[in-house]
Amino acid sequence: MQDRRGALVGALRRPRYEVIPLPGIEDGVVEHVPKHIKITVTASPRKGLEPTLDLAGRLSAEGFAVAPHLSARLIRDGAELGEILARLREVGVRDVFVVAGDAPEPAGEFEGSGALLRAMDEIGHGLDEVGITGYPESHPLISDEVTIQAMFQKEPHATYIASQICFDTRIINEWVLRVRRRGVGLPIYVGMPGAVSMTKLVRISSKIGLGESARFLQKYGNWFWRMFMPGGYSPDALVEGVSLDHPELKVRGFHVYTFNEVEQTEAWRRGALERFGATPREERHEESTV
Repeated sequence: MQDRRGALVGALRRPRYEVIPLPGIEDGVVEHVPKHIKITVTASPRKGLEPTLDLAGRLSAEGFAVAPHLSARLIRDGAELGEILARLREVGVRDVFVVAGDAPEPAGEFEGSGALLRAMDEIGHGLDEVGITGYPESHPLISDEVTIQAMFQKEPHATYIASQICFDTRIINEWVLRVRRRGVGLPIYVGMPGAVSMTKLVRISSKIGLGESARFLQKYGNWFWRMFMPGGYSPDALVEGVSLDHPELKVRGFHVYTFNEVEQTEAWRRGALERFGATPREERHEESTV
């Protein structure tokens, strides 16, 4: 077993911050986020992949490691996929997070993330990292049996799993154990909300459009309301409850859904590091060695 304090500090020094490609987020990331933190960029079924790829390219040019989401149902065919991969290589992106996406109908030949992953391998994507989704709790639209089978099919094409949000650390830890018992050995990033205000979350929901807001609430409605109940959510309680100190479980760290609250989330992360005994001096040293 690893030292618990050391495991927590290590995970908090290397989170992934998920952002939504909306106006102002590039400036927010550049102003508030250290460059050793990887930024993942979501994709919108209404706006397509262009805002995602554009923001990923601009943040990469600013010196950030970036992982854009590639939504299978937004990509027409292998030719378009090849163009996207070439574009990402050109701007220095080495990591993508592959999802099926929430578009009601596929734009072309890729019904889900499994088909897109196979096509990426056939093309020869040349990336260092390829992520897939994990579900500690049941998917709102897909049965557990299907998600388990899908993970087996996708594992050979991926290098890590990033989980959907779950507030119950008992469920998270049991899910990690079940993944390992099934023989899936990919490292896992545990999904968690950042320091998010109700006001900002409602504002973002309105910006992404009525249809997407409805899908957003269908997908996340359970925890959306739970977050804002008294005593409903604390980032500190969640990070302290996840089994990080068992190297054999390969929990690599946290995938933080910032909902574009990057300033507040980064302030929370730095405060948590200090509460766990990592001084700002240690954090600066860690950044300088990346």
